[in-house]
Amino acid sequence: MAPEVEVQLIAVIVAAACALPGVFLVLRRMAMLSDAISHTVLLGIVLGYLLTRDLGSPLLFVGAVAMGVVTVALVELVTGTGLVREDAAIGLVFPVLFSIAVILISRFAGNVHLDVDSVLLGELVFAPFDRVRLLGLDLPRALLVGLVTLLANLLLIGLFYKELKLATFDAGLAAALGFAPALVHYGLMTMVSITAVGAFDAVGSILVIALMVAPPAAAYLLTDRLARMLLLSVLIGAASAIAGYWLAYWLDVSVAGAMATMSGVAFGLCYLFAPGRGLVAGAARRAHQRWEFAQQMLTLHLLNHEGTAEAIEECSPSRLSAHLRWPPAFAAEVVRRAEQGGLVQRRGELLTLTERGRRLAQEASLR
Repeated sequence: MAPEVEVQLIAVIVAAACALPGVFLVLRRMAMLSDAISHTVLLGIVLGYLLTRDLGSPLLFVGAVAMGVVTVALVELVTGTGLVREDAAIGLVFPVLFSIAVILISRFAGNVHLDVDSVLLGELVFAPFDRVRLLGLDLPRALLVGLVTLLANLLLIGLFYKELKLATFDAGLAAALGFAPALVHYGLMTMVSITAVGAFDAVGSILVIALMVAPPAAAYLLTDRLARMLLLSVLIGAASAIAGYWLAYWLDVSVAGAMATMSGVAFGLCYLFAPGRGLVAGAARRAHQRWEFAQQMLTLHLLNHEGTAEAIEECSPSRLSAHLRWPPAFAAEVVRRAEQGGLVQRRGELLTLTERGRRLAQEASLR
């Protein structure tokens, strides 16, 4: 398999693995915990190395995952005091833990391959050079780790889908039904920590954050169904990874940076053009509601003066602007739309209600 294909495959698998737990972080309004965890796991790795003096020891992985859970516990401990909000607690906890890791690296592991820049930014193009053999296959280590992480996330979400869904949307009901939302919460945070640890060695913590937040946030704008949101998050993350690789290839820039950029672009496109929640759809909906309300006001005005002596004055198209205090162009457009919608009709110099328009005005008057 060509190295460029392996790089894209690693990126797609990592994107999918990050998107799955990211959906629940976004829904729980805890997206920035991914930022904290992806940084503080470095302290777990450093402590594991200082204990074993072996970069290949499994204790590094265990320490990193444990530090991610510790980060969550510390954030909740600080938040539980009631003195600061959760976002401030995250901003307090993770810089301290990450800074301790940086100090320990510079003081005790300066001659070891624990480079802070590589942890933050990663370098995907080097991933195919670190290889392992499995079942007779020669595979990049990052590909194997990413695939195991993805399968583990799929398995856990599949097994505990109902518990995760209920604890995410209604923790009180989950507790009443005996689902232990605190246990579900820490299980999810452990999943996030494992995903961050499994991914950031190849792609760096910055891309882990981008892939864990941007695709789920974009999917949230596209659907209200959890299962569909999970699928869309994976697809958007994978598409962002591939698009980012080719953007980096064409511009000769950082692959991880380009992928993070494309995940942001994907979110931006959904933010603007999502059918239900996008800015464009929202603007169109507000404009439509404005015209609907104006037509409703027109029908009420005509109903109030229907059959009265002042109807000739009040119901004349040329006088509506003055009586309803509308600009002339706006009044003319409202009349045109009302005529097209079958709400009013012209009879000489008068506007009269159709049966449909009369029903609309009567329903509006009863509200």
